[in-house]
Amino acid sequence: MRNHQSGKRELAAFAAFVVAGLVTASAASAQTAMDGSEIRIPDGARFIEQVDKALADDLVIPYTMYELDNGLTVILHEDHSDPLIHVDVTYHVGSAREEIGKSGFAHFFEHMMFQGSENVGDEEHFRIISEAGGTLNGTTNSDRTNYFETIPSNQLEKVLWLEADRMGFLLPAVTQQKFEVQRETVKNERGQNYDNRPYGLLDEVTDRALFPPGHPYSWQTIGYIEDLNRADLDDLKGFFLRWYGPNNAVLSIGGDLDPSQTLAWIVEYFGPIPRGPEVEDPVYEPVAPDEDRYVSMEDQIPLPHLRIAWPTVHVYHEDEAPLDVLSSILGTDRTSLLYKNLVRDGTAVTASASHPCAELGCRFQLDARPNPASGASLADLEAAMRASLDEFEERGVEEDDLVRMKMQIRFGTIFGLQSVSGKVSSLASYATFTDTPNYTAEQIARYERVTAEDVMRVYRRYIENQPAVIVSVVPAGQPQAAAARDNWAPPEREIPDSSETEIALREPEDSFDRTVQPAASDDNPSIVLPEIWRDELANGIEVLGAVNTEVPLTAIQIQFEAGQRHEPLDKLGVASLTAAMLNEATELSTNEELSNRLQKLGSLLLIGADDRFTTVVMLSLSENLAETLDIAAERLFMPAFDAADFARVKDQTLQQIELGKTQASPLANSVFDLTLFGRDNSFAYPNAGLAGTVAAISLDDVKAFYERAYSPATASVVAVSDIERGDLTEALGFLTGWDGDGAPSAELRPLPELAAGTLYLVDKPDAAQSEIRIGKRALPYDALGEFHRSQLMNFALGGSFNSRINLNLREDKGYTYGARSRFTGDDRLGTFVASAGVRTDATAASIVEFVDEIERYAAEGISDEELRFTRQAIGQQDALRYETPLQKLDILSDIVTYRLSDDFIERQNDILDSIRKREVDALAREHLDFEGMILVVVGDKNVILPDLEALGYPIVELDTEANPL
Repeated sequence: MRNHQSGKRELAAFAAFVVAGLVTASAASAQTAMDGSEIRIPDGARFIEQVDKALADDLVIPYTMYELDNGLTVILHEDHSDPLIHVDVTYHVGSAREEIGKSGFAHFFEHMMFQGSENVGDEEHFRIISEAGGTLNGTTNSDRTNYFETIPSNQLEKVLWLEADRMGFLLPAVTQQKFEVQRETVKNERGQNYDNRPYGLLDEVTDRALFPPGHPYSWQTIGYIEDLNRADLDDLKGFFLRWYGPNNAVLSIGGDLDPSQTLAWIVEYFGPIPRGPEVEDPVYEPVAPDEDRYVSMEDQIPLPHLRIAWPTVHVYHEDEAPLDVLSSILGTDRTSLLYKNLVRDGTAVTASASHPCAELGCRFQLDARPNPASGASLADLEAAMRASLDEFEERGVEEDDLVRMKMQIRFGTIFGLQSVSGKVSSLASYATFTDTPNYTAEQIARYERVTAEDVMRVYRRYIENQPAVIVSVVPAGQPQAAAARDNWAPPEREIPDSSETEIALREPEDSFDRTVQPAASDDNPSIVLPEIWRDELANGIEVLGAVNTEVPLTAIQIQFEAGQRHEPLDKLGVASLTAAMLNEATELSTNEELSNRLQKLGSLLLIGADDRFTTVVMLSLSENLAETLDIAAERLFMPAFDAADFARVKDQTLQQIELGKTQASPLANSVFDLTLFGRDNSFAYPNAGLAGTVAAISLDDVKAFYERAYSPATASVVAVSDIERGDLTEALGFLTGWDGDGAPSAELRPLPELAAGTLYLVDKPDAAQSEIRIGKRALPYDALGEFHRSQLMNFALGGSFNSRINLNLREDKGYTYGARSRFTGDDRLGTFVASAGVRTDATAASIVEFVDEIERYAAEGISDEELRFTRQAIGQQDALRYETPLQKLDILSDIVTYRLSDDFIERQNDILDSIRKREVDALAREHLDFEGMILVVVGDKNVILPDLEALGYPIVELDTEANPL
């Protein structure tokens, strides 16, 4: 940890001692681990502290902390429940450390850190981790950048070698070509996630108005395109040298590790890396507009959006917790004032409050979108939102408000502890921003201490009569729809001359050959699959379960065949509407009452429908399971089917459908499915239905679908819990009184003859990107047959980051943020699809590359190296597949849905071991015949059509308004 913060650390350590068993020392060559064994501390590292659960509750994450001579903070957490390890390197640098005019550098560097280093080849980082059976990623926000991997436990040394190499040896491998490709990739990411997404620039507009010019939060982490275009290679190198030293980093490792060996590897690989420049914590400075600022922006959206935002405090400030409680009262879930005053009566389709927080500032915000049926304007929404604030002042804070929020914090904490990655991420974040990893109990305690008086105090200090930023997002061409005339405009950005001083390259001095990649420490760790138990309820419902004792959580899924395939074509959307109505009021309780009960229990209960099933999913603290199941029974068997609820849900669904038409990716998926499966099959349409069919659905239609399709005859239950089998089965007894024959099997109507080789074009004016889909109908799902083998075949083509398609379109050409191909299927049908969102000016070129890769793979097959990589990467993933209750729930769901044997995963591994190149090549020839595929493109026709025409495919232009999806 940073030396200038040693005083803060000592204070934090003293506080930690109060809530957990804490041992501290300064000069020791050995230390006693939590299991009583001895941990050898090598030269170059010193012991800082150890936190054990012995004197604390289950919410403390045990760890030991060390510091290397070069300032690197090291946190180790032992968890031997699964043979996996999570590694996180967090650098205390985000977009808030950037200079004006050099926005986006921190995020840009996140990309560059995956492009190889002096001893790791280009794109090798992804390949090595994937081949080891691991997963990896990196994220950047305003205040930190982190890089993380989850790997089988025998791969730890390899990961430490990789992370150390890019910390100490990145710059020699940075080239102008890599720089240019990743610059295009970042620009594609901005296009995909911001410019080409409805409401995607709302945060950018809000923060630019909320924070003064030059404030590091006045720009987004993604940065401005003009700043990225202005950057050069020297700028990027200087940014790395300034911020990416070991003394500005926290290395956190958790899982099935040997502390002594892990420390030895850390000192070996990270110890020689020299310190970077000293880093001071950024200083928080309060900000406040001098008056209400009205700002508007136009967007390709179906509904306008209003946001009112106030600046408040900073993360971990004493007022953060009561402000969070205030946001919960005003606009979280169906117990909130905004829901009552805007959504329940149909004025708005959505309304919420939130309080996102960061190191240098938080903002308290209210958001809403009007319901067109109500005729409400954005000005009306603003008045209603401000009236809700007045109502809160009169209403005050109720006891249930505090209970709900405190339980949600506790539940969220326990939920985060179900995985090693969750625990390690918490330790890393707390160490970076509070100077002690041992902050979990204090985080909960902060909310436990909140009183009604605290909430009223922060309301009056930060919200009541305080100037705010009011942002109106209006449909293109409708500036008059704004809540009020703009009275503020962002000043022109003034880009100063760079103040960056040159920092010398720091070269480590090694006593070993760093070019040698460490091998796995031993054979692949043995995997113990969850033991599955079976029961049957009195009415024949099958129950599959597995025990999970690592966290006191219970996850349950009830599913029955009542999905979109059971809908008539003139009632498309009725399955989803029926499921949505089961999330509303019951004959005994209002929706608000049920929501209040669930939040106070710390439980989640969601009911939804897809192509085949209606599914009830519950996640509950095990101690509260009985009450959660009572609510589930009430929702499932006693729906009120209230007319007012139905009108509101229907309006929300219609607006969801309209929003989908403005989103390029869902639109491309819908066109692709409809073209493959035809207009005579209900499952070919979006699950929400069409605007015309949903508008025609009555409440009687919903009731009829509920009576006809909801039945135990097609139901099954899967559960993962720390509760014993017998007790859990007994708790599910509420289902035994359920009877019925179930819906008739859905008819599969004749599929259309594909116009293979045809390109279907949907115009999306001014789109920043084009969405591409290339594919055809393929095999139905089969866990052990040709479908599964085809998935293995596709891995090298488009199933991983290092696949041919992604390396070509993203890493080599810079056309996209990511490109993939995949086989998907259910019990009756399947598809093969290759997909990407690409730069508009590279639309036709991307299609050429897609087609070339597909045809080449079909003709030449897989290489020996690719087959070896596929075996290694997929074969070692098992350690990561069964860790959490929800992961186990997914496995049980597959078993019951597709009638799989309990050992199907072991049998899949046998297939992986035995599959040969000739079989993979034959599958590629059969299932990747491009001559049988269609192409779908959603993009700006005026820009892309000439290049598309030059490709020579027949082009069919689709008008999704005249011929709706």
